[in-house]
Amino acid sequence: MNIMVFNVPAESVGALSILNEFYDDTKYCKDKSINWFFVLSKPNLKETDNIKVLRFPWLKKSWFHRLYFDNIIAPKLIKKYKIDKVVSFQNVIIPHTNVNQTLYVHNCLPFINYKFTLKEDRLLWIYQNIISKKIIKSIKEADKVIVQTKWMKEACIERTYVKGDKISVMPPKINLDIKHFFEPNKKSLSTFFYPASEFVYKNHELIVNACKKLKDENITDFKVIFTLVGDENDHIIKLYREVKQHQLPIEFVGSLSREKVFDLYTKSILVFPSYIETFGLPLLEARMHRTPILASDCSFSREVLEDYSDVNYFDPFNSNNLEYLLKEKLM
Repeated sequence: MNIMVFNVPAESVGALSILNEFYDDTKYCKDKSINWFFVLSKPNLKETDNIKVLRFPWLKKSWFHRLYFDNIIAPKLIKKYKIDKVVSFQNVIIPHTNVNQTLYVHNCLPFINYKFTLKEDRLLWIYQNIISKKIIKSIKEADKVIVQTKWMKEACIERTYVKGDKISVMPPKINLDIKHFFEPNKKSLSTFFYPASEFVYKNHELIVNACKKLKDENITDFKVIFTLVGDENDHIIKLYREVKQHQLPIEFVGSLSREKVFDLYTKSILVFPSYIETFGLPLLEARMHRTPILASDCSFSREVLEDYSDVNYFDPFNSNNLEYLLKEKLM
């Protein structure tokens, strides 16, 4: 059997984790009669006797290049390699082919109540108002759908009216041999860590506003760590200037290795104000390290942190809520 795996968007940490996890599963698959074809953009995966990697870095040049690849090149690849089954990690199925397709949906934008405006974020507006329609259509047409959480399954059923047995819930797996856990001490209990990208819905602004309120009360003996440089986009540049202007104890440390992120889970409190996530991987990672967590009160966080005792929830649109919890940890 020939199976083709499409994951050309995979480039950032979350998407790469999903790709690497699936690749490892195929590498150790006992059925060696299956030939796997991974279709990617930039990531480098090692080929084996039954795993072939096809890379197309040029499709990242523009929207036009991506559309050309999806509609012209992808169907040709399926035909060329005589593919029996497709697994798409791209939120949409491959068009112009009749082969069996399993669709992995990890973009929750079609299913959330929050609506982005063009002024707020043009890219997210496009995803929510244009690409979302393709995602919904793909869920209806796919032979099987995989999502990461129960809330996503329920949202998909409500929006598309597909039968529940068509959708499987498969949470991300993290294969870790954890040797060190969170150690409560003066430094760790006054250090707050937020590993997140620059998107506006990641809600760094809420932390900045909460820190300003703490400073107004002369509470400054703490540190917040962002995995940003400070120049990622106009929104982050504005926040970076605010942090410097108000001399807030927030450090922009840039991208960190996975090992360093895991190390920080043992030396800080996770703050997670994002209000749009399918899963929220840092929540699970921090939970595995027994890290205290301050999390936005959303469906995804409630599900991932179900039965976890060391968590406090806050309204992701109310900086007073977060300020109160930060102050509580510091007192």
